[in-house]
Amino acid sequence: MRVILAEDSTLLREGLVRLLAEEGHDVRAAVGDAVALLAAVERDPADIVVVDVRMPPTHTDEGLRAALEIRRRWPETSVLVLSQYVEKRYASELLSAEGGGVGYLLKDRVMQVGEFLSALERVGAGGAAFDPEVVRQLLARTTRTDPLARLTAREREVLSLMAEGYANPAVAERLHVSQSAVEKHVNAIFDKLDIHPSSGFNRRVLAVLRFLES
Repeated sequence: MRVILAEDSTLLREGLVRLLAEEGHDVRAAVGDAVALLAAVERDPADIVVVDVRMPPTHTDEGLRAALEIRRRWPETSVLVLSQYVEKRYASELLSAEGGGVGYLLKDRVMQVGEFLSALERVGAGGAAFDPEVVRQLLARTTRTDPLARLTAREREVLSLMAEGYANPAVAERLHVSQSAVEKHVNAIFDKLDIHPSSGFNRRVLAVLRFLES
């Protein structure tokens, strides 16, 4: 895949460049701030952009705002955001953007090379990848009045893996159940969250959005 990196830590940025090159990816640009990122994408759009949320000059949300602008201006470009901490609003905003190909990983996940590369490939192929810790913390925020309280423990597990970006066969493998069992759980999730079939809307995305907004 063609990749553009945006990370202000020179050490991490150069490490990612080397890792991705060794895995056969084409790193088109590696920059240290959001302005340079947008310029790089405009000059030579890539298949996927990997960007840190907090970048110069204020180290608050420059990377996130650049990622959302990329999603608006170049919707065919996938975006994988890296963050030091769980930022619920950021995850929700990314998933709410039009199109597929979005991901949110904590930086610690980058050190687990296999998982990072798997997430990169899923997002680059138009799927989703959300860090398990992000999903865990979001799930822990649910209350008795939340629609998710209607889900069983197993349905919560299925929805949690859906939020991480796994398709039904992968969910079945991770939970050690049949694919038909997963499909039944997914349909039950849709029913309990009042997400009905409707042309033009992806019910899996709507379910995950409901989960992230809880």
